[in-house]
Amino acid sequence: MSQATFDDDELFSEAANEMRGDVEDHLDAAKAALPTTEDFWAVEADNVLGALNALKGSLDLGDAADELRQAKKWYAIGERADAFEDAEDLEAELETVESLFEQIETTREQVATLAGTVPQLKGALDEAHADGADDDDA
Repeated sequence: MSQATFDDDELFSEAANEMRGDVEDHLDAAKAALPTTEDFWAVEADNVLGALNALKGSLDLGDAADELRQAKKWYAIGERADAFEDAEDLEAELETVESLFEQIETTREQVATLAGTVPQLKGALDEAHADGADDDDA
């Protein structure tokens, strides 16, 4: 039976490798949980409002946001502890995924705004046409 070593440098190196693995695993999980193109591109709905609501729902980040948060948390800990020998690739991937998240969130907010204004526009158009029909009857 070999004797276990508890050398601080060796333990730190092992922990750093595990931490890097955690960051990579959470990044992979975040990307896997992102909506697919099919999730939002092909929407079935009976009307514009239904299509907008379906689109907004398909752009929900849910679990993907949780995974990105975990990846960033473990990266921040590792970075502050100077645990990563070469962290540029992790940092670049985190930035790429975070940028994609921001783009999805911005799009979702814009769709939500539009979904909020479409019923108002429909009501205004219905009212304008109803008023026009009343004028024709007179």
